Amino acid sequence: MVNSVQFDLKDTDRIIEMAWEDRTPFDAIKLQFGISEQQVIELMRREMKPSSFRMWRQRVQGRATKHSKTALTSTLRFKCSMQKQISGNKISKR
Repeated sequence: MVNSVQFDLKDTDRIIEMAWEDRTPFDAIKLQFGISEQQVIELMRREMKPSSFRMWRQRVQGRATKHSKTALTSTLRFKCSMQKQISGNKISKR
């Protein structure tokens, strides 16, 4: 349950941002923050207004790109060689 995992404001904002992004799978959130899809849903329900949460749930429900197992390989996007990798929860800077 999310209640057992506490995030600071910055991490909570980043999880919400990643959850809203169409092409960020729940697996990426799990890799960076160690929480499951269900825990993300609980966090979103707790942190967002009810109307915003309902809008988000409608948006992600059944969306293949949010689940990497169902995402098509054609949805992979080009990544510039200058773009840095994300290591842990810290985004590397140049």
